[in-house]
Amino acid sequence: MSDSSTTEEPAAPPVQRSRTKAGRDLPAAIGVGVGLAALIIVSLAFNREFFLPILVAAICIGAWELRRAVRQVGIDAPIVPVVIGAVSMLLSAYYRGPEALVLTFGLTCVGVLVWRVADGVDGAIRDIAGALFIALYPCFLGGFAALLLAGDDGHLRIVYFVLVTVASDIGGYAFGVFLGKHPMAPSLSPKKSWEGFAGSAFTCAVVGAVSLVLLLDGTWWHGAVIGVVVAAAATIGDLIESSIKRDLGIKDMGTLLPGHGGLMDRLDSLVLCVPVVWALLLWAAP
Repeated sequence: MSDSSTTEEPAAPPVQRSRTKAGRDLPAAIGVGVGLAALIIVSLAFNREFFLPILVAAICIGAWELRRAVRQVGIDAPIVPVVIGAVSMLLSAYYRGPEALVLTFGLTCVGVLVWRVADGVDGAIRDIAGALFIALYPCFLGGFAALLLAGDDGHLRIVYFVLVTVASDIGGYAFGVFLGKHPMAPSLSPKKSWEGFAGSAFTCAVVGAVSLVLLLDGTWWHGAVIGVVVAAAATIGDLIESSIKRDLGIKDMGTLLPGHGGLMDRLDSLVLCVPVVWALLLWAAP
């Protein structure tokens, strides 16, 4: 029999991860962010083509996370033609340019249609629509990163893109945490504020202006314009991702990156910004 006089030690309270006002596990988020930045810089420092397989892997993982997310609402998007199309779009964009990117996107759409219809027509329209959405976002939009990389100074253009988009995230986060009072879209992203957007635009403009002069011999005011436009595109990308997740009833696309969620949770604003940066750099630093 057990000794009734023995007292049990109270259970230790669960360890609470440090979270900020913005709802992130800040130490984990910073560590992951620094690690990803280091991976990009190291790959570009040796040879810009070393970055291409990293880009391909990131886009394919993002597509897989998005496909897994849409399955929760009954959309069974065929992943095989999407992944094949993603790889084809990125490689063709790098080696053959924007026309090849558009062509491979069209062929991917045809491949999705044929693949899904071969399994039967029941629910086919819903599944095909889901697969085409994934093929467009993030795969086709991610192809513009390969277009940025393809030039002789492609490694510098990728660095410029990363600096400006990261500046948007840092500026919006800092201003939003300390000054944010007026919600921008409370039904989609309650923590996103107009003050945060102003900080994002300001930080992007400064970083865009300085880095365009230093990296690509551009004019500072061109870089400032690019920064403001990128801040707007990044904010729209975040809101689109929030809308998708709210519609699917999920908080994050995955759990691959501690403090961030899934890889797609980090690609949301990037894939919408990269076509903008590619197009504006044709104007500012042709």
